[in-house]
Amino acid sequence: MLHLTEEQIAVRDTFARFTDAEIIPAAEAIDEAHEYPKAMVKRLADLGFVGMRYPEEAGGSGVDLVTCCLALEEVARGSMSVAACVTMQALMGTKFLEMLGNDDIRERLFKPALALDKIGAICMTEPDAGSDLASISTRAVETDGGYILNGAKTWVTSAPVADFFTVFARAGDEDKLTIFLVEKDFGGLVIGRPIEKMGVWALPTSEVAFNDCFVPASHRLSAEIGDGEEHLRKLLSEIRIATAVLGVGIARAALDEAVRYAGERKQFGKPINRFQAVQMRLADMATDLEAARHISYHAAQLLDAGAPHRKEASMAKLFATEAAARVCDNAARIFASYGYAMEYPVQRFLRDVRFTLIGGGTSDILKLVIAKELSV
Repeated sequence: MLHLTEEQIAVRDTFARFTDAEIIPAAEAIDEAHEYPKAMVKRLADLGFVGMRYPEEAGGSGVDLVTCCLALEEVARGSMSVAACVTMQALMGTKFLEMLGNDDIRERLFKPALALDKIGAICMTEPDAGSDLASISTRAVETDGGYILNGAKTWVTSAPVADFFTVFARAGDEDKLTIFLVEKDFGGLVIGRPIEKMGVWALPTSEVAFNDCFVPASHRLSAEIGDGEEHLRKLLSEIRIATAVLGVGIARAALDEAVRYAGERKQFGKPINRFQAVQMRLADMATDLEAARHISYHAAQLLDAGAPHRKEASMAKLFATEAAARVCDNAARIFASYGYAMEYPVQRFLRDVRFTLIGGGTSDILKLVIAKELSV
């Protein structure tokens, strides 16, 4: 059972009001513009969203993960595109700068990023290296005053609008990964082909190449060569829990739309919510949503308490996102032919929910993580 503090309720309600007043009315236009919704994300940054998980001395508010998830759930029910943009900025786009950056990087890039005056992106996935990080081939070779970076990345979210890139690459003789920071004006950085996606249209995604890109020694974020995966593990559970909550948010939106439509749509002389088949579908949706919410916030509570949570974070991401996909599919089925029409938001939910199934680890990878935890 999730018992909220007064502060948590206040944060949730603040973002719920913002979502109802600002995001939902603009969600369709944001989606169809196919552009990074900087003005809307900036508004969320001004409300403190990007800095929630950072300490006050770093410019954030230092709230726990449960509180952050309450805000994220509200934003996600308004627009997955907006929620994805602000989540990427708040977690993967900026986290390694706060964890590992020097004073200059923190002042010049990280702190402005909390206000969305700078946008960050992360470069891990490669054409031949997705879930298999061991296959990453981007390499940094040490030279006078820094490193020469060569390689290609793909599925880099926010790349076309980013001011800086956190890059995972191999360096020296170390087989493990090292983290580097590349700024957009560094020679040899090339923003490549945009990737057209079936959903989350307002989050630009593209390929990125590094062609003899010089990276100053001060921009090697890793304190030691090869410590990148260790730092990534510290953040991975939080990413998975946040992705689970993205699923909870969009499932809420889909269920709300389905309940409303089922009460309005009439067939055979009565609203379709009077038919047992529709009632059973709505019951399945509500149950999936409730279970997804519980497992997601349980994992967040464990992380906040400093308790073991790796398995639970993986379970939350696995169950909540798969449940969200079922809820969105069922919503479209209740809408029937109108679930296939662009004039209703349910088609957007159906497209956007696929984003949650991929980010933070695919369902198959998560099952392997969970099984490994059970065997320890």
